[in-house]
Amino acid sequence: MMKIVVFGTTALFLTASSIASAQNSQTSASTSPDRLNAADRNNLTDMRIDLIKAALQLTPEQEKLWPSVESAIRARAEDRKARVAKIQETVGRRVDESRVDAMRNRDPIAFLQRRSEALAQRSADLDKLAEAWQPLYKTLNPEQRQRMAALAIFVLHDMSDVVERRRAQLEDED
Repeated sequence: MMKIVVFGTTALFLTASSIASAQNSQTSASTSPDRLNAADRNNLTDMRIDLIKAALQLTPEQEKLWPSVESAIRARAEDRKARVAKIQETVGRRVDESRVDAMRNRDPIAFLQRRSEALAQRSADLDKLAEAWQPLYKTLNPEQRQRMAALAIFVLHDMSDVVERRRAQLEDED
């Protein structure tokens, strides 16, 4: 069973990497080359959902509880997309400013408020996700719970790698 999880996860991230690479090779004046387009983001979300569902191998009774989980996952992905768009808008307004001007014109209170709003939204999204998962999680057998934990650890590790790459990318741009 663990082989299925490893295979599925590997396939997901290889596919995601190829989508990102394809997007990187397509440069346009209106978008950054390292951004996924809406269709690619939706495909990636679909693949992640399919991977989770396949790894858990839900019983027919558990399948009835799945739609609320899937809905919460999709809502969280949409909210993340909106947060990223808001960040891009804020950064986009400062593109023409020099670094010194940007620092001089920075409003730390507004920054803290924006950060607080973003964290509150993420918190609310996580609460909704946990609420959606709770009824299904109660029905999972120990093997399913183990597979779910393995996926969660793998995804969290991958997410931290992405964050580190983006930080390095931002430092290189400065």
